[in-house]
Amino acid sequence: MPPAAPQDWHARSPQQCLEQLHSHAAGLSVEEAERRLRQYGPNLLPETAGPGWFRRLLHQFHNLLIYVLLGAALLVGLLGHRLDALVILGVVLINALVGFIQEGKAEQAMRSIRKLLTHDSRVRRNGASQSLSAEQLVPGDIVLLEAGDRVPADLRLIDCRDLRIDEAMLTGESLPADKDCAAVDRAASLGDRHGMAYSGTLVSAGNATGVVVATGQQTELGHISGLLSRVESLQTPLLADMQRFARQLTVAILLLAALTFLIGVFWRDYSPSEMLMAAVGLAVAAIPEGLPAVLTIVLALGVQRMARHRAIIRRLPAVESLGAVTVICSDKTGTLTRNEMTVQQVFTTAHSYQIGGVGYEPTGSLSREGCLLAPPPADDLLELARAGLLANSASLRLAAEGWQISGDPTEAALLTLAGKLGLDGAHELSRLPRVDSIPFSPELRCTASLHHDHSGHGLIYLFGAPERLLELCNRQLRDGNAERLDPRAWHARLHEGAADGLRMIGLAMRPLPAPQSQLDYADLKGDFILLGLVGMLDPPREEAIAAIAECRSAGIAVKMITGDHAATAAVIAERLGLGGGMPLTGTDLDQLDDAALDTRLSDTTVFARTNPAHKLRLVERLQARGERVAMTGDGVNDAPALKRADIGIAMGIKGTEAAKEAAQMVLADDNFATLTHAVEEGRTVYDNLRKSILFILPTSAGEALVLLFAIALGLTLPITPLQILWVNMITAVTLSLALAFEPAEDNLMQRPPRDPAEPLLSGQLLWRLLFVGLLLTGASLGLFLYAQQLGLPLDVARTLAVNALVAGETGYLFCARRLHGPASFGLRDNPMVWAMVALLLPLQLAFSHWAPLQALFGTAALDAQGWTLVAACGLAVMLLVELEKWLMRRLWSKRRPLAVGAGQPRSH
Repeated sequence: MPPAAPQDWHARSPQQCLEQLHSHAAGLSVEEAERRLRQYGPNLLPETAGPGWFRRLLHQFHNLLIYVLLGAALLVGLLGHRLDALVILGVVLINALVGFIQEGKAEQAMRSIRKLLTHDSRVRRNGASQSLSAEQLVPGDIVLLEAGDRVPADLRLIDCRDLRIDEAMLTGESLPADKDCAAVDRAASLGDRHGMAYSGTLVSAGNATGVVVATGQQTELGHISGLLSRVESLQTPLLADMQRFARQLTVAILLLAALTFLIGVFWRDYSPSEMLMAAVGLAVAAIPEGLPAVLTIVLALGVQRMARHRAIIRRLPAVESLGAVTVICSDKTGTLTRNEMTVQQVFTTAHSYQIGGVGYEPTGSLSREGCLLAPPPADDLLELARAGLLANSASLRLAAEGWQISGDPTEAALLTLAGKLGLDGAHELSRLPRVDSIPFSPELRCTASLHHDHSGHGLIYLFGAPERLLELCNRQLRDGNAERLDPRAWHARLHEGAADGLRMIGLAMRPLPAPQSQLDYADLKGDFILLGLVGMLDPPREEAIAAIAECRSAGIAVKMITGDHAATAAVIAERLGLGGGMPLTGTDLDQLDDAALDTRLSDTTVFARTNPAHKLRLVERLQARGERVAMTGDGVNDAPALKRADIGIAMGIKGTEAAKEAAQMVLADDNFATLTHAVEEGRTVYDNLRKSILFILPTSAGEALVLLFAIALGLTLPITPLQILWVNMITAVTLSLALAFEPAEDNLMQRPPRDPAEPLLSGQLLWRLLFVGLLLTGASLGLFLYAQQLGLPLDVARTLAVNALVAGETGYLFCARRLHGPASFGLRDNPMVWAMVALLLPLQLAFSHWAPLQALFGTAALDAQGWTLVAACGLAVMLLVELEKWLMRRLWSKRRPLAVGAGQPRSH
């Protein structure tokens, strides 16, 4: 361990840190550095070996439904039906391979974080600078930083000049952080520790010297890595539902097989060996062999449809997870907002202006007190915009993807303002060429540039922190003339802008009595004329506002978790329509125990100044309250929460590799609005999965009940095991597959999220499963008994029974297209239904009339009367199911006349 805990360094002076680390500005000696390297180890994050490929492959079989299918394959093989056994094994293997390919990358999140450590860095040892591999750094080393460097370890800054560091990957802040060497309060959040430079962050401007205070696992990046390694990924809602369903199905099949054995042996006096084989045959009939294949196909189709909406699914079962979420936790910058600083308001001495437009496109409206203003702009506004244009180091260009910037986002926003007001940069620079400049300095908190006109007059333009400019200005501009500064009025405007969550920038100028060719710090001591204040904001995405409203109508709560300041977060939340009162900050979270936090979670929608541990805790507490949580993020700081959430969603454009590897889904456009499409698709997938299950299971139940009733009645088996195989496989690859293509039902996004405790099949749907199974049993067994009563041959009677079963399924297919609504016969919304029916008809004709299949399956040709009876069975099943659905709707409407919960958001 380093000599002091990493949390302490920001609260100590640079000299105290050097003394604590037994170091000095000249750096460590080579011998001392080697000793410390042995003591602390290399500056690397530990890499834990993930499970091998064979173990990961075996894990794909660790599922009760897979065990049941493997057992079925073994039993079918023992019965001598090798084809059936091979088909079941093929389905199991395909399922396992898909899971193996899709889910074999969990350990890559750790490796992605490791890549953020640089390969080399500049270090001072024995008083001389040298380049060393980052992994050789030790606590006490003196590291030199300059623009473009990635910080190689956690550093306490001991000297810096104009230093700005992009810490978005750790703090989530959209702008680079200004750094200085002063100590801050021990309780300061990560984003407020101005005297620290953290491993993995990027130096965007300036230079600095810092002493290494933590390496490897002891860095902030290492803490996140440790959090990530300890976080357990939760099972997706679909897999949890399927495991519960598989257990219930297994119990039901075993009970049915046992009942068959008992009835045959103790009631009908069959021999135990004969009934054992019959019970095994019944269990095989009851197992839906096609279900895993249909499940995979339904999910794969959902993946394809989501990809068209720019939502990329990394793990197949996660395609359905968004349809089950009750809370979406989103970061702010770039997801809910555009990640483009935009000037919203301009305050001059005489007026307050509102600026329209979003992003860096230099077009937008200009208004004052709510009234649109026609061009040209007033002189006071033009002079202010000119100052922001000329004292600027950023650039703005139009690319294929839109307006792009180079440089600081704040300076780019001032360029955009100038463009909106009609100022041309090249023209202004030709009129007032730049002679010299002083870049932004955290000590000065401003940027300055020196210009002269062609008559030789000099002029200094200045912009920066308003508080600093108010110290430097003694005059203000009004109607083209300088008058005495009114500090009280400007502080009131500062307060007004801050209350709106705006980032405030001041602009000033100073005419020079004589021309000069160099700009010195002495020139910035005072005597400036204040031109005004500019308030800017990273504006919300318009589509995100609509998406949040749609989520709320779908009963999904949206919570914003950001590293930004509370005031800014509150304003953005208000504009997004989140509401939720005052934000909770990371400091607030540290002071709340779990019980107190749980009570605040229901009515708080904004969490500001959070670190990775805070995000992870929020996700865990929401889950503890029974919520299913989706988490969006783009930085390394988001990775632990992304991994822990029921579904983690990383940003595809600005997201780090660590975030993408920890997530189950990636938004290719970094847009929150894409989530609403994904939620709708997830709900559609779940609906279609239930429809497929509700279609497949009655067939298996019908086959099993036909055998059970035949044994109970002492009859010849109406359907042979080989004929059962035909029905199972032929309908699985035709009729049940068609339901995977069903479009979303009406008002899908007005439903509340399904209850996490709700089973895959509710009591009402289980009743329908039994009801349809009995109908199919009645149609098949009834037609078989009728044929025997007419004295028809056994193969004809069995052919009628099989075709009655298939016809009943075909009629039921149209009913199954809507879980509760009336049957659908539309062709345009899902042409696959009619295509599969058209494919099934010739297959059944061949099954009944083609000699090779007759010999294989023991079937016989049917006459016109036989086919009429078969069609009547299909029509009867469809009509009776529709009658049952109509009665259920009537009963349900009487019990819940106002459809409580439909379209109403859950209480959070």
